[in-house]
Amino acid sequence: MITGGLGFIGSHLTEEFVKSKHNVILLTKSFSKKNNISSFMNKITLEKIDVTNFNKVKKIISKHKPDVIIHLAGVTSHSKSFENPFLDLDSNTKSTLNILESIKLLNLKCRFILGSTFIVIGKPKRLPVNENTPCNPTTFYGTHRLASELYCNIYHNVFGLDTVIFRITNAFGPKEQIIPTKNAVNYLIFKAFKDEDVTLYNEGKFFRDLIYVSDVISGIKIILKKGSSGELYWISSGKKTWFYKLGKILQKHTKANVNFVKTPKYTKKVDVGNFVVDNKKLRNLGWSPKVSVEDGIMLTLDHFDKV
Repeated sequence: MITGGLGFIGSHLTEEFVKSKHNVILLTKSFSKKNNISSFMNKITLEKIDVTNFNKVKKIISKHKPDVIIHLAGVTSHSKSFENPFLDLDSNTKSTLNILESIKLLNLKCRFILGSTFIVIGKPKRLPVNENTPCNPTTFYGTHRLASELYCNIYHNVFGLDTVIFRITNAFGPKEQIIPTKNAVNYLIFKAFKDEDVTLYNEGKFFRDLIYVSDVISGIKIILKKGSSGELYWISSGKKTWFYKLGKILQKHTKANVNFVKTPKYTKKVDVGNFVVDNKKLRNLGWSPKVSVEDGIMLTLDHFDKV
């Protein structure tokens, strides 16, 4: 069972499980992103449900009794979390609590895997980040995601539930929504594809840990099979991508120009700044990323060319 199954990561993950002949149940609150699963929709069970409603969540879990629940649903915009903190709280925290409490009350033998984000860290004081890095989120979104992680720890430690958490750094690739507040990297790639100006802050003199979506999916699969109960794993490339270099890659493969602008005051307040992760813990399970940033950008541009 995958919540948020029509989304960016969820649709790619579903496709992978369908190829492996798994029985997949997707939970979604709307069908707006149905195109993401159109090629394999007849091979899955699709349920429309609001996962912030406890009774409905418990009922759907009781109906299907899944062996694994991968929770990816939620609002993934830090700016929107400021606009509507209560919606963000419901989507990113209450939804997790609803699922965990349902598993507990139903006494279901089920592995619960929570998808989380690098935003929970806030502005790291030391790099690279790892699983032991202190968290001090700068947004409601990061705070609510961190609360969900802590719920997983409590349900594992107190009630014995099989919970595992993964955090993703800046993932990019096909099937993501093209919205600047949703996924900045994908938005920049799309702007370049349209031969429009690409805007970067601070002369591009900052770096992030970018990872292509297929490497995220292989990481989740490894965590599902080999991840230890009660543990947290980072899914990341483990490499720095400077944004001025990202701009050069986009210029190389498109006709876009790169413009450098001042960083807005709001961004300065909440932005995590430079970020790179030591992904040794996941690598020790036998995983490694395969797709370079440049190859991933080319694959994403190719996808835009086809849709």
